[in-house]
Amino acid sequence: MGNFNSVLTLQKMVFDRIEFDRKGFKNTNELKFGLQVQIGLDKNDTYKVTLVLNGTKQDEYNMEISLSGFFKVEEQEKLDDKMVQDLINKNAVAILMPYLRSELTLLTAQPDTDSVVLPPFNINKMFGN
Repeated sequence: MGNFNSVLTLQKMVFDRIEFDRKGFKNTNELKFGLQVQIGLDKNDTYKVTLVLNGTKQDEYNMEISLSGFFKVEEQEKLDDKMVQDLINKNAVAILMPYLRSELTLLTAQPDTDSVVLPPFNINKMFGN
C-alpha cells in the first residue's frame, strides 16, 4: 500500500486565550461572532497558524478564544509556493477548527447560558478558490 501521510504535520497546539465575560442573564439575542486567521513563519520553517474567535451576545456575554497550531511542511523544497500556501491556509485551518468548535461549546456551557455549536465553515471559500 502507498504512503498516504500528509506533508503537513501539526507539531504543537495551544490555546493562547480563553475568555468569557458575563454581562447579564440568558436572553434571546443572537450571538454574533467573527473569526480571524493569522499566519506566520519562524526561522525554523515552522508555520504558526492562529485562529481568533470573538463573540458577543448582547446583554449576556462577550467571549474570545485564541488557538495556535505550529505546523511543519515536510519536503517543502519539492512543492511549489502555491501548494505550500494552500496547505497552510486551508489544511492547517481545517485541522484546528474542530478544537476551536469544541472549546466554544465547552465555554458557553455555563449556567443560565445556551451552549453554542459553531457552524461549519467553508475554508476554501474563506481563502478564495
